[in-house]
Amino acid sequence: MARPGQAAAKTAKSGDLRASRPYPIGRSSKRAVDLLIATSALVLLSPLLLIVAIIVKLADGGPVFYSHTRVGLGGVAFGCLKFRTMKTDTSAQLANLLQANRAARIEWEATRKLKNDPRVTVVGEILRKSSIDELPQLINIVRGEMSVVGPRPITAEELPLYGEYISTYMAGRPGLTGAWQTSGRNDVSYQRRVSLDVQYLHNWSLARDFVIMAKTIPVLFSHRGSY
Repeated sequence: MARPGQAAAKTAKSGDLRASRPYPIGRSSKRAVDLLIATSALVLLSPLLLIVAIIVKLADGGPVFYSHTRVGLGGVAFGCLKFRTMKTDTSAQLANLLQANRAARIEWEATRKLKNDPRVTVVGEILRKSSIDELPQLINIVRGEMSVVGPRPITAEELPLYGEYISTYMAGRPGLTGAWQTSGRNDVSYQRRVSLDVQYLHNWSLARDFVIMAKTIPVLFSHRGSY
């Protein structure tokens, strides 16, 4: 069975992606669009963000936000923000679950996700289905850590899965949405996820970003692959 990085490399080579280069770091037009959209969205969605924050806090008294370390532009680590959707002490719970449940361990190793994750709260499940949990990443975009459209933000542990395309991934800012999110999200294999990121970075254009943004809207309403 091919490793994800190897499968991505095969897909990339078939499209002659190695002959091109990822879009230049710090492309000014992309950054300008990011700032305009993120700041406008934060203002317009501020009532919703406040309501969600109150609900998350009242649900179990835990923290409102969750910051998970991800790899960003140039390999710099940053705290990717989300509304908290899991119970507290999730690291210990995950370790115990993977040790006791072989099927869950296989699923986690293959996708870094669990379709039926017992750590997710009732409120968290609703937030995930609607993708509202990811709205705090608008702050990451304003900070310059993320982009509206880009590859999925990944952890340092996932980098080896990109094989020879690790530097390609690190050539752009991770996105709030992207080709992966509009192509099935968690229903897409990790191999396919990697190849989608590589193709996006090698064929970036501002027009393509707007197309992906437009595709994101119906995907959110369909809830496909959201867990």
